[in-house]
Amino acid sequence: MDKIYGITLKSEGKIYYFNGQDLELEKDSYAVVETEKGIQMGKIMYLAENDKVNIPVEDMKKVLRAATEEDNEAFLKNLADSEKCLEKARKIAKELDLKMNILDASYTLDRKQLLFNFIADERIDFRELAKKLAASYKTRIELRQIGARDKARTICGIGQCGRPLCCSTFLNHIDSVTMNMAKNQGISLNPNKINGLCGRLLCCLTYEDEEYVRCGKGLPNVGQTVKTDFGKGKVVSVDILNRKYKADIDGTIKEIELGCGECERSK
Repeated sequence: MDKIYGITLKSEGKIYYFNGQDLELEKDSYAVVETEKGIQMGKIMYLAENDKVNIPVEDMKKVLRAATEEDNEAFLKNLADSEKCLEKARKIAKELDLKMNILDASYTLDRKQLLFNFIADERIDFRELAKKLAASYKTRIELRQIGARDKARTICGIGQCGRPLCCSTFLNHIDSVTMNMAKNQGISLNPNKINGLCGRLLCCLTYEDEEYVRCGKGLPNVGQTVKTDFGKGKVVSVDILNRKYKADIDGTIKEIELGCGECERSK
């Protein structure tokens, strides 16, 4: 059975699954892999269990070999040269008066492609820039305009929770995030609380939304009038996951626990 390795292509970056075929590779070692962008070098994070990976092995890109000393030297040279390419690309873009912010540059290991990621408020005609870069570096140039979420993923950072951003560490796909998810979880709608570094809604709002929706069934809303065993009162707080709420009943705060049943609401 082919081995499946979890490999990251950059420091603290997202982990991708690769078909290791019959290669014996150690954790924290480096390997050369084929990707959609070309040949790259990555770090082995772990040997994955085949039955826990939801991607068919035949659909995965392959690990070509364990990284050699020559691969390491080429990788380090590419990193240094990419920084110089980034400076030059920014200089040319400024000369061409292109309203764009070029975030990073990266060579594939075999230097057959040089990729630039950039952000801009509108579509950019970068053909002249690409032509000048191709003439300078004699390789295929790819300029990719990315959005706010991809910008955060590219440059990484620390989230409100104190951990590295989910999008730059383990999320392979960013699901749609809506304001209703914050409402379902009883989170303050203050943008400073529910927006990430990208300025968009936090990706982690999707993680527990399904559970909050399930547990929230039958619970009253804050401010709603309810009938309880203690009498009629107004809801002042709701604990969704524990399925209980507090109500003001004739000036006394009472806690009502619902368990799995639905509460009785009054209109």
